[in-house]
Amino acid sequence: MKIALAQLNYHVGNFESNTTKIISHIHQAKQQGADLIVFAELCVCGYPSRDFLEFKEFIGLCEEAAKKIAAECHGIACIIGLPTYNHRPAGKELNNSAYFIENGEVKAVVNKALLPNYDIFDEYRYFEPSTTFKCIDFKGHRIALTICEDLWNTIDNPLYMTRPMDVLIKEKPDVMINIAASPFSYNHDEERIDILGDNASRYKLPLLYVNQVGAQTELIFDGGSLVFDNQGRLIDELPYFKEAVTYYDLETKSDLKPLQPATIQKERQRNIEQIHQALILGIKDYFYKSGFKSAILGLSGGIDSAVVCALACEALGPQNVMAVLLPSRFSSEHSIGDAEDLVKNLGCKSETIPIRHVTEAFENTLHPQFQNLPFNIAEENIQSRTRAVILMAMCNKFGYILLNTSNKSEAAVGYGTLYGDMCGGISVIGDVYKTQVFELARYLNREREIIPENTIAKPPSAELRPNQKDTDSLPEYDILDPILMQYIENRCSSGEIIKMGYDEQTVRRVLRLVNMAEHKRYQTPPILRVSPKAFGMGRRMPIVGKYLS
Repeated sequence: MKIALAQLNYHVGNFESNTTKIISHIHQAKQQGADLIVFAELCVCGYPSRDFLEFKEFIGLCEEAAKKIAAECHGIACIIGLPTYNHRPAGKELNNSAYFIENGEVKAVVNKALLPNYDIFDEYRYFEPSTTFKCIDFKGHRIALTICEDLWNTIDNPLYMTRPMDVLIKEKPDVMINIAASPFSYNHDEERIDILGDNASRYKLPLLYVNQVGAQTELIFDGGSLVFDNQGRLIDELPYFKEAVTYYDLETKSDLKPLQPATIQKERQRNIEQIHQALILGIKDYFYKSGFKSAILGLSGGIDSAVVCALACEALGPQNVMAVLLPSRFSSEHSIGDAEDLVKNLGCKSETIPIRHVTEAFENTLHPQFQNLPFNIAEENIQSRTRAVILMAMCNKFGYILLNTSNKSEAAVGYGTLYGDMCGGISVIGDVYKTQVFELARYLNREREIIPENTIAKPPSAELRPNQKDTDSLPEYDILDPILMQYIENRCSSGEIIKMGYDEQTVRRVLRLVNMAEHKRYQTPPILRVSPKAFGMGRRMPIVGKYLS
């Protein structure tokens, strides 16, 4: 039996595009002599569809798309993912399902049993878990078909009470096929390989795993579909961050082989390389799937805006990026020069709009209300909000999308201005710590100098008052970021972090800043997720909570 794995980029709710793409690949696989082509979890509607799933019309469009796909599926079988109605009298209204289609008909329906309900996942909000499991017979082979999380309960601390494969193995299948929508984080590829390889060796069956690729707002899917032999050895690994179709021949459960040169990575990519690729894909898909072409950002001469500008130029093309220099009376000459050098290196469009007269107009207008009180954060934030007003005006006039340039360290401790530098349509590096931003800058400069060396070397500063440095308000980033990571990613308490050797006063201050800034993060744009725990849909904290404040 010749099996094709189709690792494709889908668009949530774009039934015409998704259906056309699936049908096109069915025809291509048939021409290549495939007996079966396998697509990803919920490929028909895109993942995650979230509350679109609460609309009956949406589910109806899924079924209409499945019928169109089935009508084209002759001389070849396919596996597709879609939401279906739960016809049992009790439970949630929907199932997360896979259709096995052959000769124009749905020959089998498999429903997902283990529904993740943690971090970014909320599948139990919509779907009823399956409690029955049955293999599929096709071309003299018996297939154990599962959906994503159904194979993830082999960890030391199981999240669920059952393992679907423990039931399916009793029917003596020849092969496991798993369709998935598994989002990217920089440590997730190795975890996937370990868990899926464990399944193949545990059940002594070859395993074909297909993941989707592409970004859906803040979630990025990296592909990296995997194939294992019946001993749990990895025999093929599809590319990361791009579409791919590969073919395999299955004779017996001990004889599965790729029909093209295998592409197993000899060395795992470094975290920063993966983050770079993920952010490029995230920017591309956010613009393409939203119907926009051009980005705008404020370019300060600092490292954050420089990195975001470079990423945007790589993702969208420099001709589609407008960098706006917005110097104030506190902007240093070297920062303006660094920003101008970056524009030259990238070849993007640029404008320079000094804001001094605008901010002075605000200050003069507010002079009676400010009652001769000394210059403080109020005047600092007027500068930041003035920049935002100008950038958003240009968005309205010319149809740009504003890129937010705040990093994760700043977002964590609230080191940013609401309705100022925290505004934007998408946050590019909001899940990248400041120390990682420096790494990313070095990586962007791996072949030639893109980010000016002075931008990387100089002490970070918001330049909202004379001689300002980030360290006036925050610990050094190489101290701050590890504390933040222990608290945010690893969910360690202040006491646990202090026991690791960090200064007690610093730890308690940092955690207090994080919790006090929750109201700010609640109002920020979507953040491209690259870590195991990003701000946004995967981290839900009360704004007025007292714990750890």
